[in-house]
Amino acid sequence: MIKIIKKLGPGLLFAGAAIGVSHLVQSTRAGADFGFGLLWALLLSNLFKYPFFLFGPKYSIATGESLLDGYYKLGKYVLLTYLILSLITMFTIQTAVTIVTAGLAIELFGITSNITIWACIIITICLLVLLIGKYKLLDNLMKFVIILLTISTLLAVLFAGFNTTHSFELTQVFPKEAVEIAFLVAFMGWMPAPLDISIWQSIWTLEKKKKEKIISEKEIIFDFNIGYVTTVILGICFIALGTFVMYDTGENFSNQGGVFAKQLINLYTISIGDQAFLVIAIAAFTTMFSTTITCLDASPRTMEKTFELLGQNRLANYNLWIIILASGTLFIFVFFMSEMGLLVKIATILSFITAPFYAIVNFKLINSKHTPKEFRPSKFINILSVLGIIFLSCFTIWYLTIL
Repeated sequence: MIKIIKKLGPGLLFAGAAIGVSHLVQSTRAGADFGFGLLWALLLSNLFKYPFFLFGPKYSIATGESLLDGYYKLGKYVLLTYLILSLITMFTIQTAVTIVTAGLAIELFGITSNITIWACIIITICLLVLLIGKYKLLDNLMKFVIILLTISTLLAVLFAGFNTTHSFELTQVFPKEAVEIAFLVAFMGWMPAPLDISIWQSIWTLEKKKKEKIISEKEIIFDFNIGYVTTVILGICFIALGTFVMYDTGENFSNQGGVFAKQLINLYTISIGDQAFLVIAIAAFTTMFSTTITCLDASPRTMEKTFELLGQNRLANYNLWIIILASGTLFIFVFFMSEMGLLVKIATILSFITAPFYAIVNFKLINSKHTPKEFRPSKFINILSVLGIIFLSCFTIWYLTIL
């Protein structure tokens, strides 16, 4: 068992990046507002996005290159499109995950209720960890965080299910009101994660390969599948938790970071008991901290690689971009601080709208001459990919037409 855990790496980094806002915030909200009614959205999002996330580590192990190298081979315009989309979304996404982390820090540590101060502290700690410890420390940290959260969440759902006095149906619903549709798109946008994380996966896979020296495609795919299945199971658990504790109670989640964090932790303590507060608070905080740190690590890595491929060597610098991203995030906190719910919604909707681009490009690349034939996807995965592209494109077009 310990040998298997040691082998895991990029898959758990994927889980660490994915199990954050989409799970702790959006899934619990889905359960609280709709019961199990949006289970279809969670399952379809995970099913149809699966191939495009898989192509990240698959391409890297096949070619020894990141997806960004592949994008450049498909055409400079593809890489430039990625660059523009990243510059639009990365600051908003980083701010969204940091807000939730800071809110949980207020509830856990209670030193100050100023969310901006906590954001500064968290970003500074993340910077130090990444600049000093780099990939190795991030890899080891994630194993502990994901195991802790998985155990505590499964326990919370188990106890909540036994203790609830309500009866629940599995009838699926499709939102009709404008506000509910916006939530549905936001929910699906980050379920299990934005599709550009496939690029992060490809880069982390190369880092893992450097660390392990010898690593097979089978090990990489197994690692990825473990991380992916974990995100699906925990997504369902968070919907169940929101349903068992808050559905039909008249209580709604707050958009204020500190208040939301308290409500989130209460979901666990109501289920397991007040004595579990510290364990739960630490689990929730470490989960969001892991999302914050993986996002802060990955975006600068992709910027460094992108500008290197574009021949802009002055801008191809990891340390430069990590400082730009950290500074930009704190700038938003200090000067453009808004409600947590609004920022999270903007970030997740942007992720949903850009999903078809990443899906089409990843599919095209993995089936192109740039990928050795023996590493190309099976017929089943290709069919699932085409269905996924249709699903994501139709949903995006439909959403844009009703705005």
